[in-house]
Amino acid sequence: LIFCAKNPKMEDSMDPQQNEDGTYYPSPFTLKVAVVNKTTYVKQEHEVKYTGTKPILVVCTDDAIMEMANKKKFSTGNHPVEMLVPMLHFRDAGFTFDIATQNGGAAKLEMWAFPTEDENVVKLHQDINAMLENPKKLADITSLDEYSAIFIPGGHGAMLNLPFSKDLGRLLHMAHDQGLLTVTLCHGPAALLAAGAEGLDMKFAYDGYMMMCFTDLSDSKSPGFGYLPGPMPWKAQESLENKGVTIVNKSETGDVMQDRELISGDSPAAADPLGKFAAPILLKYAMENRL
Repeated sequence: LIFCAKNPKMEDSMDPQQNEDGTYYPSPFTLKVAVVNKTTYVKQEHEVKYTGTKPILVVCTDDAIMEMANKKKFSTGNHPVEMLVPMLHFRDAGFTFDIATQNGGAAKLEMWAFPTEDENVVKLHQDINAMLENPKKLADITSLDEYSAIFIPGGHGAMLNLPFSKDLGRLLHMAHDQGLLTVTLCHGPAALLAAGAEGLDMKFAYDGYMMMCFTDLSDSKSPGFGYLPGPMPWKAQESLENKGVTIVNKSETGDVMQDRELISGDSPAAADPLGKFAAPILLKYAMENRL
């Protein structure tokens, strides 16, 4: 539960705010300048919509606590705009969804970033809430034959258990081998590291790929204005680059791109552009492959 400060000086504070459980969420300044009450989503009309029965597999985090390098704990999860706005565009194109997490626990969202005045986002969140609360367990998904695509939303929560998941790594290798479209943005690409997870004994699937993600430089600046309560425990961009990935963006402007089956965006600002960009590609892929 977030209580907005009434004191103008408090609203400009760059100190991270502490929850009763000792975790931290972003500063009043961050919430004021970086969190939107309403997104830029506008429904897109498609001449042809997906009429098949195969949902998009949405891979979420069921871990919400990131311990920073200074041992302070950040209250995180998946960013609601990065999750729900692309899903709105996918739904408009006719797709449905399955939700899965590493342990089968409820999907965690950064509710401090929820756009509370966006009726479309609020409604979709309500519609899928039962799946968010009771998702599938990644280990229980043995095949991608019943899915039309994979979507991994961002938020720092995507850097917690997913990058180290052999179960996710197995599925990403299946998607890579099949050419199944995989969509992600911001910190979501960190989860792609699962394709080279320890114990998987498989070559990293995205060696040589180009993609976008939230940059390490921007993460390093975030504690300065209280978005994060301390320095990052590890670096997503650097870790991907060490695996042979080329991160195309140098900053965050809302850009998106595609390299083979992988579609990526650079930040929360990319949520709407990513959805608009990816939905027609998903439709074309589904029709061409008779999904």
